[in-house]
Amino acid sequence: MSDTYKAIGFDANRVGFGERPGIAVVDFQKGFTLPEFALGGRLLVERAVENSARLLKAARAANLPVATCYTAYTSQRDMPHWKIAPVLKDFIHGHPSTELDERIYVKGYDTVFCKTGPSIFFQTAITSFFVKERVDTVIVIGCNTSGCVRASINDAFSFGYRVIVPEPCVGDVEEGPHNDNLRDVGRRYADVVGLDEVLDYIEQIRRRNAPS
Repeated sequence: MSDTYKAIGFDANRVGFGERPGIAVVDFQKGFTLPEFALGGRLLVERAVENSARLLKAARAANLPVATCYTAYTSQRDMPHWKIAPVLKDFIHGHPSTELDERIYVKGYDTVFCKTGPSIFFQTAITSFFVKERVDTVIVIGCNTSGCVRASINDAFSFGYRVIVPEPCVGDVEEGPHNDNLRDVGRRYADVVGLDEVLDYIEQIRRRNAPS
């Protein structure tokens, strides 16, 4: 099948990896990762959690900055106009659905941000954190691909970062929107790659920075 986008110049080159990566972990909170919650238990998200745990273990071993976020509010009054019923009902500070999944979160290492919009970059201090850490490449992982992950990719691009998305480390409710959105951001803003390629890159960083 012909790709009209590519024919007219989309996806003309790779973004490529930079010198200093940071990991942006989007919404791996229990409301999305555990089946007892209305939005949880999705197979693609479970796959993303398992693969992200591998990536994050490698990132921490390489002493890379990890920024992880959850979505929560004080009440419906300070929420934006979400059209997702469980968000309106459950995503309140203190509710179990807002807790980070322990499989991807290490207290004392990861820097945690509470976000109130789709993007991890929207009105949070993540950019200040990444500037302090001299990050030039943002590896985006999390859920959901078609929502908060895509919004975070767009904003990372807009802030001038190289954006890398390991496909096995992001997930969604359905495969169609997952694939469609990754294909689209891959044409425009980010390199969508395999997990092994990112792990190899992180290992190179680890070896480069290891004490001689």
